[in-house]
Amino acid sequence: MTNLALGPIGISTGLTSTPDSLAAAAAAEELGYSAIWLAGGPLPGLQTIVDLVKATSSIQFIPGILAVDKYSADEVAGVYASVEAAHPGRFTVGLGGAHGAKPIATLTDYLDRLDAVPVGRRVLAALGPRMLELARDRSEGAYPFLISPEYTAEARKTLGPDKLLAVNHLVVVEADAPTARGIARDTISFFTKIPGYAASFKRQGFSPADLAELPDRMVDALAAWGTPDQIGEKLRSHHEAGADHVAINVITGVTGPQPIDQWRALAPALLS
Repeated sequence: MTNLALGPIGISTGLTSTPDSLAAAAAAEELGYSAIWLAGGPLPGLQTIVDLVKATSSIQFIPGILAVDKYSADEVAGVYASVEAAHPGRFTVGLGGAHGAKPIATLTDYLDRLDAVPVGRRVLAALGPRMLELARDRSEGAYPFLISPEYTAEARKTLGPDKLLAVNHLVVVEADAPTARGIARDTISFFTKIPGYAASFKRQGFSPADLAELPDRMVDALAAWGTPDQIGEKLRSHHEAGADHVAINVITGVTGPQPIDQWRALAPALLS
């Protein structure tokens, strides 16, 4: 079992240093969620991590992910040391975003320069077997996105029993099937065009036609929708397959506002 205690359920969302974002983080903490995974795209800089930690009292923050081609190892190590000194245990370094011809070599070199951050306090975004192996060997574990419970079981086999497996899973709090699947399908379709995710979908058994058409069975494998109880049942299948932690990535079909109402509606089913 991993030494990184994040609790069974966290939140994945994009936050900044704005008052609305700081208030959303505080609301998630008040509802009882134990960790927030910060989406890398909206993150304006490392100072946001400091601001979010200061605005809350106990919830843990993991950037998922810090792109290694954007943030230097020295910068990341400096922020980690600062936060750890003032607020121990609140910040774990999530890394990924190694682009180019040799992503494994790029990440390996970066990790070689990140010795100031303990192995047990860093996590890698990982989808394929080689990246999962790197996460196993050079970090506390892996943080895959858009995977089915069946693939969670395969990832657990690669990581072994003692490493963190934290799954980012799409969630739509909507009981109407066409509406819910439509919201999920819009998000999933974007990732079918990204080579790393397209390869991941194929590893999970989805065909090129599936990637083009996004049939209901593919949407249902990659997104949990329905009532809070139905969503909770779907997320439990990841835990049963070997995940230590599931970060709910709530999507509503509307860009902008934090889905605090949905976090609140889900909390009794997911956190009790």
